[in-house]
Amino acid sequence: MKYGKCALALLSGALLWAPLQAGHAAETGVLSKAVGGYTFEDAAKESPNTKNFHSKKGKLTFAIITHTAGNGFFDPTYVGAKVAADAFGINLVMLGSEAPVDDIPREIEILNQVVQDPTIDGVIMTTPQSGAYDDLVKKLEANGVPVATTNSYDPNLYDRLNISHTGQDSSAAAIGGAALAKCLIDKKVSGGSVIFPSTTTLGNEEVNRRVTAAFEATVKALNAAGVLANFKVDAGPKNIGIDVDKDNVTGSIVSLIESRGDVVGAFGANGFVTPGLGDAISQKQLNNKICAFGFDLGPKQQEQIKTGALTGSLGQQPFLQGFWPVMQLYLQIDRGIAAANLDTRAQLVTKDSLGNVGKRFEN
Repeated sequence: MKYGKCALALLSGALLWAPLQAGHAAETGVLSKAVGGYTFEDAAKESPNTKNFHSKKGKLTFAIITHTAGNGFFDPTYVGAKVAADAFGINLVMLGSEAPVDDIPREIEILNQVVQDPTIDGVIMTTPQSGAYDDLVKKLEANGVPVATTNSYDPNLYDRLNISHTGQDSSAAAIGGAALAKCLIDKKVSGGSVIFPSTTTLGNEEVNRRVTAAFEATVKALNAAGVLANFKVDAGPKNIGIDVDKDNVTGSIVSLIESRGDVVGAFGANGFVTPGLGDAISQKQLNNKICAFGFDLGPKQQEQIKTGALTGSLGQQPFLQGFWPVMQLYLQIDRGIAAANLDTRAQLVTKDSLGNVGKRFEN
């Protein structure tokens, strides 16, 4: 019976649409041609030259390379890239460092191989270390291969103004810093240490800027509430984080908490330190006692939010960090559209909103 009603509705729609196709478009506001005289149907078609761009093999091939494919953060990024590639008939090569922590040398090693591959028509890369990717971009552009960056932003990248970037601006970490301060104020915490652990020695410029943004937001909010003097807010000597051991991140954060003795708040600035922070809080049996915020919404972070090891975490909407760069490169090749940046912003997730994320591989 339901199918019958559906068929009747479709038939009615077809009958209503018939007059429009019979030359009455002008009376209904429906557009069939552009002001320039061409039809939208023709204009929407792919250029006959697009599939033979660069490699000239009848199908575009894009490569996407990240600096850490081993901890799950970039899984939705690869999914997003795959969705866009499939939509436009693009062959997608997904590559990345196998390490669960930032491994920039490995990413560059992979990129050096990609640069030599004549079948690649477009390259998407993360650029967490400023200055490390300039020669690669020069070689790719010299070979006629367009480049897009995603996730981590290098403001000084070679030809930066002509290369699109998709990602969360580091200033978005301020949302987490402000949330941390609000948590302390709402809980009427009288004072103590607020720490910002980070793997600063890895040289990830994007993460360093996040720590600074979160630190400054926490200080500003506590100061506005008139309680800043009650807290020791510490993001290290340069405000880019208190360095913790990348080979023992949880243990080193436990030691940091124990050394301070009065930690009431903490913030982790990436998808590696944040789970370590949550594990350290659990080991110290401080769940729901410390205002702890971090980055990314992997399975570990989501479980830690459930248990109270983390108060909340910031999602970067990594699906978009794969989807849009593929779209952008395609549009550059097919339409000649200039590089356009996309800010994926920050999505603050707490226990109250946790059920709304991750349902379609988007976080």
